[in-house]
Amino acid sequence: MMISKAPTLRAPLSRTKRAALLIGLAALPLLSGCGQLRGHQGFIYDQALAGQILPGVDNRQSVERTLGRPTFTGQFASNEWYYFARDTRQLAFANPRATAQQVMRVRFDAAGNVEAVDYTGLEQVANIDPEGKKTPTLGRNRTFFQDLFGNIGAVGAPGAGGGGPPQ
Repeated sequence: MMISKAPTLRAPLSRTKRAALLIGLAALPLLSGCGQLRGHQGFIYDQALAGQILPGVDNRQSVERTLGRPTFTGQFASNEWYYFARDTRQLAFANPRATAQQVMRVRFDAAGNVEAVDYTGLEQVANIDPEGKKTPTLGRNRTFFQDLFGNIGAVGAPGAGGGGPPQ
């Protein structure tokens, strides 16, 4: 005996439902840009490894074996190594914001032994907010046309310093 399924009839979508479905499908790629992007820059910080670096015990070679090459060295003296790590979040097309930061500074003495290990975090990040998107400066406040046409007639004028031959 053969069992056959009877076809089920669906009601066609109304125009408003079809339009809402199309708008929803079209908005889907736009909404995917609203998700937060997470990023990491620099050294992958491991607290257990960093805690093994001890002043007076370790030297340059042991620090390099434990943590790897530094992110950067001191600008004015090569006896400081910096290990830098930062986590960021970014929403759509906005600038990334730092959510966590760890900077580990390892100072060496003249013999190459670890002298001190310092840590800083996100509290050291300065937020610079320009005043009206302009840098305030001292001096004259002249317009473009005053700068362009301000010297007309000043060349060769008495007291202007560009006149005739020296006497």
